[in-house]
Amino acid sequence: MHKNGENIYSSKQWCEYDPFMFNDMKFSIDRLVNAINERQKIVVYGSSELDSIFGVSLLLLVLKYLNADVEYYISEDISENCKLDSEVIKNHIKFLGADVLISVGCLVESKEQELWCKNMDLDIIIADNRPENDYDCFLVLNPNVRDSNYKEKDLSNCGVVFKLCQAIASYYNMKSINKYIDLVMLGTIASGKEIKGENKIIYEAGLKYLTHTNNYGLKALLKYHNIREFNKENLTKIVFLLTPTLNAIGRMDNARIVVELLTTEEPYRAVQISKYLSKEVNNSILNA
Repeated sequence: MHKNGENIYSSKQWCEYDPFMFNDMKFSIDRLVNAINERQKIVVYGSSELDSIFGVSLLLLVLKYLNADVEYYISEDISENCKLDSEVIKNHIKFLGADVLISVGCLVESKEQELWCKNMDLDIIIADNRPENDYDCFLVLNPNVRDSNYKEKDLSNCGVVFKLCQAIASYYNMKSINKYIDLVMLGTIASGKEIKGENKIIYEAGLKYLTHTNNYGLKALLKYHNIREFNKENLTKIVFLLTPTLNAIGRMDNARIVVELLTTEEPYRAVQISKYLSKEVNNSILNA
C-alpha cells in the first residue's frame, strides 16, 4: 500500500524503526489517506500536557501541508490518565463535522464510549504510549501492546505521533518530514522518557535541526530569550517556557496558545506569542 519511504530517513539508524511495524499503522494510513483525499474533517484531540501539545502541533503541520481539512481540540486535563470526554465529542467534535478523530495521549473512558463513538460514525485513531489496547472498534498506535512487532517501547506520545507522520510521509513521498524532528525532540524531553534507543536518535537529530529551526514559533522564542546554545539547561528552559500555566484564562487556553506558536506561519505573530508566554511564566513564578 505505502510507497517507498527511504527518502524520509536521514540515517540508516531509522531503518531499524519502521513505522509500519506498529499494529494498525497500515489501517490508520488507509483511513487518513481517504480522509485527506476526500477532504473529510479530521480533528486532533490532545491534553494540556506538553508532550501531547507537541504531538498535536506536529500532526497539524503535516496534515495542513497535505491540504487536509483539520482542526484540533485541547483538553484541560494534564494527568497521565487523560481520557476522551464524551460531552466534548458530542457537543464539540461532532459539531465540527468530524469524520476522523486522532487522539494524542488521551484514552477511551469505557467500552460504552467506544461503542457510542462507533454508532456516531466517528473513526478514531489513538496514538498513545501506554500499554492499554483493549479496543474493538478503534485503531491503536501503541508500541507497547503485547503483539506489536515494533522494536522501541519507550517513545513519548509525540514520538508515537512522529511514527504516524513518518508513515504518512512515506505514502505521500514527503522528503522533508525530518524537518519537524526538533518538535519531537522537545516533546520527548518534556515527557521525561529516557534518552536511549530511538529516543537518542530523535534527540541527536533534533539538536541539529533546532540549531537552524525553520519553525517560526521556536525561532521567535529562542531569539526572545537569547538562547543560542542547546545544552541540557537551555533545553529544559525551552520546555519550561512552553509548559502551559494555570491562570485566570485557564490552562487549556494557554495550551492552545502554545499550539498556535508552534504552528503559526507568521513571524510577527510568533514574536507576539513568545512575549505573551514569557510574561505568563513570569507571572506564575511571582504567584507561586
